[in-house]
Amino acid sequence: MSAVDRKAVRVRIQGKVQGVWYRGWTVDQAGGLGLSGWVRNRSDGTVEALFAGPADAVDRMLEACRRGPPSAIVRDVVSEPEQDPGMAGFEQRPTV
Repeated sequence: MSAVDRKAVRVRIQGKVQGVWYRGWTVDQAGGLGLSGWVRNRSDGTVEALFAGPADAVDRMLEACRRGPPSAIVRDVVSEPEQDPGMAGFEQRPTV
């Protein structure tokens, strides 16, 4: 896949998104879409993630983030373009 076919975004998810299995759900969803990147809680109560991979898969992940896992209440999803980290796999990182 060429770099033109790839997309990378950094995302901040706001709402009731901590303590509801949002990070674990994100790891499962992103892995299923073949994305690379990471997800972590932030001390301000949001969840932050970096998604990289085929543009259509990243777009599907962004749409899924607007719903989240069943117990989440997502108020907003803010994304911005990010440099592709060039990493393999998707991981959960510690809170910052």
